[in-house]
Amino acid sequence: MKRKLLYGLAFLALACAFTRCEPLGTCKICKQVTYVDNVLTQEGSETQYCDAKLTAIENTPDVVSGNTRVTWECR
Repeated sequence: MKRKLLYGLAFLALACAFTRCEPLGTCKICKQVTYVDNVLTQEGSETQYCDAKLTAIENTPDVVSGNTRVTWECR
């Protein structure tokens, strides 16, 4: 019984370690922002993105409609 519990805890620890962003690759915190006449008017909440999702966000083109531009900013 103790051995099964120990194996279960070890598996859980490994699963947690492999699902975090930092050990796997590149991560950044990004938010979607809106500019009107080059003045920041709205900011989305910041979220951490890693690897493929981060690449997709960084390659997303700005959406421009008249004098309004919506873009992603990452740090």
